[in-house]
Amino acid sequence: MSTETADADDDLRERISNFLRRNFPQIQMHGGSAAIQNLDRESGEVTIMLGGACSGCGISPMTIQAIKSRMTQEIPEIDTVHADTGMDGGSEGMAGGQMSPSFPGEESGSDPESDEGPEAPF
Repeated sequence: MSTETADADDDLRERISNFLRRNFPQIQMHGGSAAIQNLDRESGEVTIMLGGACSGCGISPMTIQAIKSRMTQEIPEIDTVHADTGMDGGSEGMAGGQMSPSFPGEESGSDPESDEGPEAPF
């Protein structure tokens, strides 16, 4: 890799890091982290790994979607963003259909009509 290419990669990495800090301060404020796992400038692909409190956070699938959408709009060199929390189920989280939201003590597959809790107001 030439020095010019290395400098361009370093510049792009810095812009991606600044983008994450500027647009998603809640990641760090809530005890999470976002790191560039892989960057392929030629293909325009970047892989972001969310860690810390992001792993297992119910909001992380929405954060991942927002990162993917906004980064490709703001950084023209990036065409594809891969992001993951490192949890089983990958970046899909609850939106992937394999996991569903639940509460501690709730058994999966329970009949919603037998739930004795209050009905939602909407």
